[in-house]
Parts: sequence; structure tokens; C-alpha cells
Amino acid sequence: MNVSEESIMAFCDKEEEYARLMTEYMQRQGNLPWRVHCYTDADKLLESEKEVDLLVVSESVYREELKALSAKRFIVLNESGIIRNKNLRYVNKYQQADQVIRELLAVYLEIATQVLPKLGMEGKTSFIGFFSPVRRCMQTTFALTMAQLLAQKHKTLYLNFEYFAGNQELLADVQTRDLADLLYFLNAEEDKFSLRLQSMVKQIGRLDYVPPMKYGQNLLGITVKEWLTFLQKLQELGEYEFIIMDLSECMQGLFDVLRVCSRIYTITMDDRAASGKLTQYEKILEQYSYEDLLGKTYRFPVPKIRRVPSDLEFFDRGELAEFVSEQIREFLKEDPD
Repeated sequence: MNVSEESIMAFCDKEEEYARLMTEYMQRQGNLPWRVHCYTDADKLLESEKEVDLLVVSESVYREELKALSAKRFIVLNESGIIRNKNLRYVNKYQQADQVIRELLAVYLEIATQVLPKLGMEGKTSFIGFFSPVRRCMQTTFALTMAQLLAQKHKTLYLNFEYFAGNQELLADVQTRDLADLLYFLNAEEDKFSLRLQSMVKQIGRLDYVPPMKYGQNLLGITVKEWLTFLQKLQELGEYEFIIMDLSECMQGLFDVLRVCSRIYTITMDDRAASGKLTQYEKILEQYSYEDLLGKTYRFPVPKIRRVPSDLEFFDRGELAEFVSEQIREFLKEDPD
């Protein structure tokens, strides 16, 4: 199947409200690789459709006759929690809508043979890097705050490259795929990269993010060439205006990745140890001919913030958000694009 042609998903659930809300949710996504035909009655579905790419029906309306539609992939929305037919593909109906869609996309990938056309906006993607040789300087908090604020008006993706990402709200569970899986699929199924990205992206409010690697050891095995290919692929998709990269020294090619950034934020602290680390870092850049990074690096000490929100969804408000908003206004004013 060529996904440049419009694919059809037939969706059937006898719960009218669920069918309507799920269909409307999928239509609002705007970048899914299928057009939804919604039904609440299996007989009507059989009368109206001849052949579909993806057939998704709730457990309560499933029957053998539906196989006559010769769907390329047949999925049952599980309502009972029991797998009644091991020959069928099941997706849990009673989970968040975005997770249902991710699982449907994962199944759809099996029949997709070409990459989707560019999704969303056209134009340049700006990479913004956060890196500091100083530890415990609130780098991740700053990066997530900027990402959430940018996401209010611009399509934004947040990526974390730390050995220990730490934040439990970002980390994937054992079953959920993370950044390591996305990089694997970049090499193994390059033509399906955009669909893989869609199936893995999660959201905090309007901000998209890929769960960071559960096992930091995986970071050490990614080559600089793989990182740069990954970033180039993200840029070619044209889906995001801004990609915020929360970087660490636990990766190969850190300086080459920083070179991709249009702006680098280096947060430091006002003490002798922090000053020494920063001086050493800048000397290394000069020694290895990466001094051009200093020209687009914005250094500032951790501001005196009395309180940082405890939940990620509230990072876009409060004292820190006001401080970061000033940085964003300055950045957007100077950005020629």
C-alpha cells in the first residue's frame, strides 16, 4: 500500500457518544494517515464499505462477517479485558484517547510502505540546546519551562538526552517505547520514521515529547553520525518549529549536536567550583575548534526563584516562567526567521 494515497479507517462502536468523541479527536489531530468512516451499527458498516485499510470495531459489535471487508488490518477495541480470540489484534478501549491512537498507529505501520508527506507546518526547524558543565543548575527545569511556553504558540518538541532523566512524569514504563526505540527504528525502518515518531510522541499540555531513554547506558552507544542523522530527519519532516534539546556529556558528539543549535543556553551558579567548570568547558571548546559555539551561547546564573511548580503541567506559570518568557521574547526578536 502506498500511504501517499488516502487510507480509510472504518471505525465502529455501538456507544454513539464514544464513537463520536473518538472520531472527532482523531479528526482534530490533523496529521493522521487515514480518513475515518464512523459507524455505530455493524450492518450499516457492511452495507457501506467494500474494502478498508484499517478496520477498528469494539468488542461488543465484533462478528465473523466483518472479515468480508478484507481489511488490511483488523483491530478489536477490548471492553471486557479478556482476549477471546488469539488470532485478533486487541487494543484496550478504556485508556486515554492519545494512547489508543498510538497503538493504532503502531499496527498501521505494518502496512505502510512509504514515508508520510511532511506533516504540519513547512519551514525551518530551530534547535535550541540546553547544556551546562555545572550540575544541579536546574537545566531540565529551565528546558521544560521554555518548551512548554513555546508550545503555547508554536509546534514544539522536547527531547531529553540525560543518562538519568529522573523525572517520573517523563519516563516511560517498561512497555512504552522511548528515544532509544525511535533511534533503532530510524536505522531499521527509515522509510517509516514519521509514523514511528507519531506513535511514540506523548504530550504535556500542548508540548510534544519523546520519553527519554529508560536505560542511560543506551546513550553511550549512539554515534555522532546517528545523532546528526536523527536531527536531520526531524528537520526534514517539517512538523516542529522548535525542538528543545536537554543535553548532557553522556553522549557521543555532544559538541557536534550543539553546533546544530541556533541558540545554546548554559546555566551556571555563582560559586568558585561552577566558575572553574565553566572555564574548563570553554577552553575545551577552543582547543578542539568548537569556539563558534561560544558565539551563540547565552550564559546566566540560576535566578532566585522562591518556588518551582511540582507538576510539569504547571511549569508554564509562576516566577520561573516569567523569567524564561523574557528569554523567549529576546530569542524570537533576534531570530531572522
